[in-house]
Amino acid sequence: ADSGDAELELAAARHQPEELEQLLARTKFSKRELRSLYRGFKSECPSGLVDEETFTLIYSRFFPQGGECRGRCRWEQGPGCGGFTGSRSPADASTYAHFLFDAFDADRNGALCFQDFVLGLSVLLRGTVQQKLQWAFNLYDINKDGCITKEEMLEIMKSIYDMMGRCTQPALRDCAPAEHVELFFQKMDRNGDGVVTFEEFLDTC
Repeated sequence: ADSGDAELELAAARHQPEELEQLLARTKFSKRELRSLYRGFKSECPSGLVDEETFTLIYSRFFPQGGECRGRCRWEQGPGCGGFTGSRSPADASTYAHFLFDAFDADRNGALCFQDFVLGLSVLLRGTVQQKLQWAFNLYDINKDGCITKEEMLEIMKSIYDMMGRCTQPALRDCAPAEHVELFFQKMDRNGDGVVTFEEFLDTC
């Protein structure tokens, strides 16, 4: 572990951001926007590299209140799945942040540099519909084998529901993520082979 930390620190020390002109060509941001994004990135990550733990901490700031119910949520028997509605735990963005980190980490090296961040952001904010769908597909395709399984989709959906804190109104049933996955596959798994390819994903969306 120590050697891995040392290698990450060394990489950070040597890391230099990609030339501005190259990023202009590879993204849909202006020079002014890229400079502003870089200032913000360096402010949060002075080393120039972000590991998953730091990324999760930054991302979790979007959910500062957690899933506090403030006395409003309660245990109720939920119809249809034998589960309960109401809040069982505070919001937890860490699992979804893990999947999001993997989606941004295009070269799979365990750390995000400014290029990783800005290339992903460019697709999400300025990309074509197909580019955005490819990015979303990559997020759901956890093991990056080119298809989405029900198990992968369920992991993502559970992480999204966890991030919501299970405190939405009306309250969600425990089986809601699994029901969502079933509906997704009924719609997108055209040949019924139990997996969704990018072609099926693209055609249906």
